[in-house]
Amino acid sequence: MFDLTTRDIKYISGVGPQKATVLNKELSIFSVHDLIYYFPYKYVDRSRIYYIHEIDGNMPYIQLKGQILGFETIGEGRQRRLIAHFSDGTGVVDLVWFQGIKFIIGKYKVHEEYIVFGKPTVFGGRINLAHPDIDKTSELKLTAAGLQPYYITTEKMKRSFLNSHAIAKMMVSVLQQIQEPLPETLSPKILSDHHLMPLTDALRNIHFPVNPEHQRKAEYRLKFEELFYVQLNILRYAKDRQRKYRGYVFETVGEIFNTFYSRNLPFELTGAQKRVLKEIRQDVGSGRQMNRLLQGDVGSGKTLVALMSMLLALDNGYQACMMAPTEILANQHYETIKELLYGMNVRVELLTGSVKGKKREAILAALLTGDVHILIGTHAVIEDTVHFSSLGFVVIDEQHRFGVAQRARLWSKNVQPPHVLVMTATPIPRTLAMTLYGDLDVSVIDELPPGRKPIATFHQFDNRRESLYQSVHKQIAEGRQVYIVYPLIKESEKSDMKNLEEGFLHICEEFPDCRVCKVHGKMKPAEKDEQMQLFVSGEAQIMVATTVIEVGVNVPNASVMIIENAERFGLSQLHQLRGRVGRGADQSYCILVTNYKLTEETRKRLEIMVRTNDGFEIAEADLKLRGPGDLEGTQQSGVAFDLKIADIARDGQLLQYVRGIAESIVETDPESRNPENDILWQQLRALRKTNVNWASIS
Repeated sequence: MFDLTTRDIKYISGVGPQKATVLNKELSIFSVHDLIYYFPYKYVDRSRIYYIHEIDGNMPYIQLKGQILGFETIGEGRQRRLIAHFSDGTGVVDLVWFQGIKFIIGKYKVHEEYIVFGKPTVFGGRINLAHPDIDKTSELKLTAAGLQPYYITTEKMKRSFLNSHAIAKMMVSVLQQIQEPLPETLSPKILSDHHLMPLTDALRNIHFPVNPEHQRKAEYRLKFEELFYVQLNILRYAKDRQRKYRGYVFETVGEIFNTFYSRNLPFELTGAQKRVLKEIRQDVGSGRQMNRLLQGDVGSGKTLVALMSMLLALDNGYQACMMAPTEILANQHYETIKELLYGMNVRVELLTGSVKGKKREAILAALLTGDVHILIGTHAVIEDTVHFSSLGFVVIDEQHRFGVAQRARLWSKNVQPPHVLVMTATPIPRTLAMTLYGDLDVSVIDELPPGRKPIATFHQFDNRRESLYQSVHKQIAEGRQVYIVYPLIKESEKSDMKNLEEGFLHICEEFPDCRVCKVHGKMKPAEKDEQMQLFVSGEAQIMVATTVIEVGVNVPNASVMIIENAERFGLSQLHQLRGRVGRGADQSYCILVTNYKLTEETRKRLEIMVRTNDGFEIAEADLKLRGPGDLEGTQQSGVAFDLKIADIARDGQLLQYVRGIAESIVETDPESRNPENDILWQQLRALRKTNVNWASIS
C-alpha cells in the first residue's frame, strides 16, 4: 500500500532535494501526506479556450491554445525581460517574463503547441500575459474538469520555480501513484450517518474536482473530519480529567459569604451575576473539579462574582488565589477586594515581583499556616517558593495572557487540583470559545449593573481637531479626565514612538492649564506606575498613552477616550480601549480619529464600533473580518490555529454540529471499548503525534 506519511517529498517527480528543502522551510511540507493535505485556496474555471481575436485587456484570467512564433529579449539589467510572440492563427499576443529567462528559453520550444493561461493586460498597444502558466496540449488532462486549483505560495518558493502551477503538477504525480483506496480515518457509521465522501475521493476532488458539486462534497468531508477531531480531542481530554481528578466539595454557604452578602455588597446583583453564581455553586458542590470560563464585558461585575466565589472556598476551610497578568491589574484587584471586604475578618495579601524582603517572607509564611485567606498577585504566585496550606479556589483574570504551562503550575500547588475560574473581558465568539476553551464550562455576564450609561462613540476625521478639543476642554472644565491613545505597533516602533512623543507635546501646548501624564510600554515599571498614579489620583487630567492601558486601569472619573489612528487597531482592541471609560455614572464618550484614506474593511470596523457597545457582537464581527489567528489572545491560548481547511469564522454551524457528534461518542463510550470507535481513537492518537497542536487547553 502507498504510505503517505513515510514517503519523503524529495522523491516525488519534479521535486528533488533542493525544492524539498524550500517546501520544508516555507510550508512545513516533509512527506507526501503533508503535500496532499496542502489544500487549494481557490479554483479558476479553465473549461473554455478563447481565440486571440476575442480577447481584450479588461478580461479576467483566460486560456489560449497555439504556438510560440519566436523569442526576443529586451532591456538590460533589472529592466531585462523576455517576450515570446504567441499565435493561434487569429492573432498574436506577447507572453512576458521578468525572471527565470534562461529557464524559460530552455524549457519551451518554438512551433510546439501549448495551452497558455494568464491575465491579459495592454502594454504599448499590444495585449500581453505576464508570467503565464504554460502546458503542453498533451497535459490538458490537468484541467479536464475545468476547475484549476490555486495554492498559496511564497516569494522564496516562486524563486525556486515552485509556483501554484508547480504544486498542482506535484499533486497530479502523487494522486496517480495512489492506486488503492487510502485507509479511512472516520468510522463506517459516521461516514454513512452523515453522508460523507470516502477519504480517497475527497482528496482527489479537493485538488482536481470532477465538477463543482464534487468539490463541495470533498470540502465538506475534510472540514467535518478536521473539526470533529479537534472537538473529540477536547471533550475526551475533559472527560478523562473529570474521571481522574475529584474536586473539593464546598458544602457550606456560611458566615463569611452571608455576612458579605447582607452587609458589604455594594449594590444589588444583576440577574446575570446571580445566574453565574448559581452555576459556580453547583460546580463546587458537585464533587467534580470546576473549570469554568467567565466572560463579561468591561464593567459587567466579574470581579464581584469572583470574590463571592472565593468566599465560598473560605467558608469551607480553603484558601483562594487570584492571578492577574500585570502588577497594575493585580494592585487594582487587591485595592478593590480590600475595599469590598472592609470590616470583615478576612486577610487579603498582594504578592507581585515588587514585594520583596521581610514582607515577602511574612506573606509566604502566613500562606503556609493558612493565616492568609486570599492571595492576589501576578505570575509571582506560581513561583516554586510559594506554597499554600489548602488552596481550594483559583481565579485567573485575562486568561489569554497566561500560557498553558503557567496555569498548570497552579495545579501542582495541591495534591488535589483547586477549582478554577477563568475570567476574560475580551468577549469570545461562541465558535471560538468551543475551540479555545472547549473543555471549560462557559458562563456569561451579559448585562451591566444599573446606572451605567452606554458609551457614546463617534468617528471623526483628523481635520476636525478644533471642535474635538473644544469638547475636551468642556469635559475637563466639568471635572472629568481624558485618555488619548496612540498606536504602538512593533513593525514601526520608531515612527510610532515619535507620534506619541509629538502628540504629548502637542496636547501639553493645546491644554496649558492641565497636567498631562504619559505612559507607554518602553518605560520602566516604576516610572510607568508613577505616571499611572498621577491619573488615578486625579492630579493629571489627561493621559497620553499607548495600548498599555488596554487592561488594568480603573478611573471612574475618566469620561473621554480619544483613539488616534483608530484605523490601525482591531475591533476587539478598540472595544477594550473604549472600556476604560464609562465606569462612573456620567455619560462617557469614545472618539475614533482617522484620516480620510480608509479601506472598506476599516470603514466596516468603525461603523460597528459606532453602532454598538455589545462586546459579543463586536467579537463575532472581528472574527469574520480578521479570522481567528489574528484575534488577540488566540496565539497564547494553548491551541494553534493551523487548521488546514476549516475556518472557525465561517464554519461555526458545522463546528457545533460535529461537537454534538463527538459529545455523544465520549458519553456513550467513555472507556473507549466500543469496537466501532477503534478507528477514531487510533486516528486521535496518530494526530497527537503529528504536526497538529493538540496542547491541553486550560
